[in-house]
Formats: sequence, C-alpha cells, structure tokens
Amino acid sequence: MLVLRYYCAMITQSRSHSVVALFLAMILFSTAGLLIKLSQWDALALNGARNLIAAVVILIYLRRPRFTWSRTQIGGAIFYAFTTIAFVQANRWTTAANAIFIQFTAPLWVALFGIWLLGERPRRIDWLTMVVVGLGMILIFGNELSGEGFRGNILALMSGMSLALMLISLRKQKGGSPAETVLLGSLISFAIGLPFILFGAQPTNAQELGIIVFLGIFQLGIPFIVVTQVVQQLSAIETILIQTIEPVLNPIWVFLFVGERPSLSAIIGALIVMTAVTVRGIVAAKNGE
Repeated sequence: MLVLRYYCAMITQSRSHSVVALFLAMILFSTAGLLIKLSQWDALALNGARNLIAAVVILIYLRRPRFTWSRTQIGGAIFYAFTTIAFVQANRWTTAANAIFIQFTAPLWVALFGIWLLGERPRRIDWLTMVVVGLGMILIFGNELSGEGFRGNILALMSGMSLALMLISLRKQKGGSPAETVLLGSLISFAIGLPFILFGAQPTNAQELGIIVFLGIFQLGIPFIVVTQVVQQLSAIETILIQTIEPVLNPIWVFLFVGERPSLSAIIGALIVMTAVTVRGIVAAKNGE
C-alpha cells in the first residue's frame, strides 16, 4: 500500500504519468466481463465478495475515511451498490459486449437527470446524441430475442442510469471525497451479497478464489483509487478518450478467452452508441462544460 500511495503522489504531479495511470486503470476495469463470465458464483455473492475486498483496499489506502453521512454521500453509495450489482447480473444474462456498451450510455443519463437534479439544461447536441444512441440501442436490443437476454440488456441499462445518478451525487458533494462514497457503496454491496455467500452453494476452489481476489483488488479497489487521484490532472477530452478503452477491451477479453461472440447487429449498435457518446463528450469538453 505504501507503493500505491507513492505512485498516486507521483502521478498527481505529472500529466504524462496521469495519462498512463488512467490508461492502466481502464485496462483493469475492462477485465470485469471476462472474470464474471468465468466465475461460477451467484451474481450477488460474487459482487458482494469482490466489493468486500475492494472496501478493505480502499480503507487501508484512506487510513482515516471521512464520512459526512450526507444524503448525497449515502445516495451516491446506494447508486454505486446498485450499479455493481446490476452490471454483474447483466453479464450473466446477456453478452459482455451488450452489458458494457449499454452501461456506457451513463454520460447521457447524467445530462438528462441533470435537468431535474442539478438544474442544468441539455443542449441541442445532447438531444441529438440521445436519438442516435437510441438507434444503436435498438440494434443491440433487437439481437436479444430471448427473455433472459432482454432482461440482461434492461439491467445493463439500469446500471448505466444508476451510474449516472452516482456521478451526479458526487458532483453535488462540496468538498466530498469520491473514495469514501465508493467505500460506503462497497460495504453496502457486501451486506447485500453476504446471505448468498453464507448460505449459497458457492464453489471455493483456487480458481474461484483467485477471480474474487483479482476482482476486488485489481478490478475495483486499486483502479478506483487511481481514478480519484488522476481525473483532476487531465483535461475532460483526455479523460473521455481514455475511458473508451474499457468498453472496447471488455468484450475482446471475453471473446479471446471464453469465445462469446456478439452478433453483427449488436456490434454495429455498440459502435453507434460508443461513437455518439464519445463525440458528445468531446464537444461538451471543448465548450468548457
């Protein structure tokens, strides 16, 4: 942990180091789909276990977490917990590509929810992006004709909405720390998953335990710590472009190691969604929003 603290201190003093750190964090985030697919644990149990380990990592890093117990902090933590639960279950019910690309619509939901929660007005490009994304979503959803696949896509959509609400909650916290919100959300996720861990028939072989440990430390804990340290050092455009690495790599890992292949229509829809969200983010960043 001393090494991580030293590294975080170093990357906050160098823009080039921040770019590399965020790039590596996105690569670690992108392993979620593959590891969730490989695990035989129940979705709630798996999410609870990985969040417990992530909470320990974040707690050790923070040493003395500062909880304000404000409505925005608690709300952000609840939205974080729901986001992680919905995403894990979505990966079980639909393809990894569908789950991550549908969740990637979160920036649009931030713009939409911001109308009521932040008093912000979406611009013309926001509405245009929503229309384009809607067309891409039709292609993604149209590929999943089975009940389970459709439920997975709906959960991924809800995960994206919840992620947007978590981001809005963080923006409303004046002087608040994102790390404490994530820590509290991780503990909530663990509490929800605990009954399934204790009373479910979860396999405890070396592979399963290795997956859980990797998810907790390297896919959630360390990347979230790094992200909270570097995002203030980079421009909005740099952050947006680097964040696109996660939805690109996530389904690639699953295809290479599991063989799950999304359909052509889903790929086209995903490209439309990703392009629209990225372009909208770049335009907003250039306008200083």
